[in-house]
This record gives sequence, structure tokens and C-alpha cells, in this order.
Amino acid sequence: MEYIQAFWVGGLICALVQILLEKTKLMPGRVMVLLVCTGSVLGSLGIYDRIIDFAGAGASVPLLGFGNTLFKGVKKAVLEHGFLGIFMGGFTASAVGISSALIFGYLASLIFKPKMKN
Repeated sequence: MEYIQAFWVGGLICALVQILLEKTKLMPGRVMVLLVCTGSVLGSLGIYDRIIDFAGAGASVPLLGFGNTLFKGVKKAVLEHGFLGIFMGGFTASAVGISSALIFGYLASLIFKPKMKN
């Protein structure tokens, strides 16, 4: 049942984002920033943790989950280090995910020979 919940919640998030991209004139980069900020706000309100408890990876993998992770990291770092935690918390919380994306992106570029767009 966990897989089904993750699938339909993740699919719903992706479908809503696709509708947002199709029905508005927002550029994809702005939509991604909107998703990260929305995840941070929902995390600060305590809503997104309940969604993750219900849907698991279906909610934690999309960009909303990334925003929630950034918020949690900043919150923890502020409690431990005070004001300076605002600047370091997001980096420490998301370092593994960002590093993985860079490493796997590099490995994929070695295998598939990327080309520049014309």
C-alpha cells in the first residue's frame, strides 16, 4: 500500500506542476523556485511532514520535498549555531542530494556523450 500512496501523491504533485506550466506563462525555472519555496513554507507550518508520513518518497522526492529539507536544515542549524545557522543549514541538509545529482550527472555524461543545444 505504501507504494500506491507514494505513486499517486507523487503523480498528483507532478500533474499539478504540469498544469501550472501549461496554463500559465511561468518559465520552468520560476516554477521550480516556486515549488522549493512552497515546500519550505509547508514545512515551516508542519504540514509537509504529515504529507511525507503518508506518502513517503512520493512527497519527499519532488522539489517540494527539497524545500522542506532545506527548511529543516536551516531550523536545526539556527537552533545549534544561532544567526549563522541561517546561512549554513540549507547546505548541510541538502549536501548529499546535491552531491549525488552532480556525481550521477557526470557519470551519465561520460556514458551518453552530451551535446550542446543549437
